[in-house]
Amino acid sequence: MKFTVEEFRAWKHKCVTLLGMSGVGKTYLSAILRRCDWFHYSGDYRIGTRYLDEPILDLIKAQAMRDPFLRDLLRRDWIAIRNNIKVNDLGPVLSFVGKLGNPELGGLALGEFSRRQALYREAEIAAMLDLPDFVRKAQEIYSYAHLINDVGGSLCELDEPAVIDMLAKHSLILYIRVPEADEARLIQRAQADPKPLYYRPEFLHAAIQDYLDLRNLEYVAEVDPDDFTRWVFPRLFHSRVPRYEAIARPHGYTVSSEDIAGVRDERDFLLLIESAIAQSQVQVDQDLPRSETY
Repeated sequence: MKFTVEEFRAWKHKCVTLLGMSGVGKTYLSAILRRCDWFHYSGDYRIGTRYLDEPILDLIKAQAMRDPFLRDLLRRDWIAIRNNIKVNDLGPVLSFVGKLGNPELGGLALGEFSRRQALYREAEIAAMLDLPDFVRKAQEIYSYAHLINDVGGSLCELDEPAVIDMLAKHSLILYIRVPEADEARLIQRAQADPKPLYYRPEFLHAAIQDYLDLRNLEYVAEVDPDDFTRWVFPRLFHSRVPRYEAIARPHGYTVSSEDIAGVRDERDFLLLIESAIAQSQVQVDQDLPRSETY
């Protein structure tokens, strides 16, 4: 949605989608707003508890069945396995996505990795399309006035226009960009603790070939999973920036991660959005063609 500052202030039930890379402050903001009558809709939590719950459990059970003791207990229904995914701990989702590379180092073969990537993409699309229903639930069931939509960093990779159109229709999209001075810090933090990531298929295949050539390797099975994830992250980061901007420019507003770090409460957050709306309007006015005077 697009607003004037006055329209945003008058918006009775606010719904804001936070867009940007992991580590820019989306979950930090969501934690602040949860304490201020905002329903926290976490896309990754919805993915793990609804759309990937069964595949995650199947993976865990397949691993457990390799152990004779656990296999006997499972087949006799003497034990049950369930996920324990939390909003601030998405470990089972990350474990399911996994990392590409040598199985002896905890990696996945390209075929299995691609299968899980495809499942994650479908799950993220479905989770995002659930937003309007959760806007209703937040108000009617849980009595929250507003909703914050904390989306995964891979939203810009989905290449699914219907998702962006829906988010723009039902929420204010707020893109949190990383200032150039902070890019190196965010990349270093991600490389220090490499986590599983989603990649567009075209991006992934090109990156794999470049990595194999660079490391003088022949097969994906020779790839060190953590080394590949560290190596590919800066490339992924810079490929995502124009994709985020292509969403934010026509559909939303932009703030910086520095701005987010200064938010301490709901009032700060709302003032930040109002400032972004006002700045966007100034930019529009500047871009309008000036009529000539005769």
